Amino acid sequence: MQEHPGRCSACRDGHSLEFPISMAFQPIVDLSARQVFAYEALVRGAAGEGAGQVLSRVTAQNRYSFDQACRTTAIEWAARLGLSVRLSINFMPNAVYKPETCIRATLAAAERAGFALDRIVFEVTEQERVHDTGHLLDILSAYREMGFRTAIDDFGAGYAGLGLLADFQPDLIKLDMHLIRGIATDRVRQALVRSVLACCDELGIEVIAEGVETADELSRLRDMGIRLFQGYLIARPGFQSLPEPVYP
Repeated sequence: MQEHPGRCSACRDGHSLEFPISMAFQPIVDLSARQVFAYEALVRGAAGEGAGQVLSRVTAQNRYSFDQACRTTAIEWAARLGLSVRLSINFMPNAVYKPETCIRATLAAAERAGFALDRIVFEVTEQERVHDTGHLLDILSAYREMGFRTAIDDFGAGYAGLGLLADFQPDLIKLDMHLIRGIATDRVRQALVRSVLACCDELGIEVIAEGVETADELSRLRDMGIRLFQGYLIARPGFQSLPEPVYP
């Protein structure tokens, strides 16, 4: 993909976003070990405004700076809060021209914070339409080579699905909450999730069930062999804080 000098220099030089952002954090827990596996960083406004309000201000002109600001802000807040486990950060593939160039601000933030790269998980959501799948694969491969972990978010709800998984095997996938909702009694959802689990087990990919809200959902998913969970049943996101999870 062609590099655009003005936009790329803004990423490299860490030019600030024209509006302030902050972060909330939600735990991902390993219920088998009863410990926090990671915290996902979720963008918020400077005063705690919701993600929707913040994202409504993202345009084609500022999405590059926004993507960079989200990464560095997540790392800075994680370090400030003393996060000692993995940090999961969402990124926008369409805001990355060249992985090696666009990662520089992230690397600098991690170095300043003393945050090891293998503790950072980059999540790409299937729900963002990727204009160039080859470019996305290049990004994910480059991040893995740099020492980051990778994850596909909202698996089963977006544009790539098994096609993306055929070309790149991330460290983690996060089952979309649409597959989770009602799974306790829905045989179709159960069959689909079992198929995904069998595939991931063979490929050595860990599975996270996100959006878990009821004890029945959790119980069914645990019976199916899932050990990593995220959702309101366990903990709601904490603004500028690391909320303690509840272990059902």
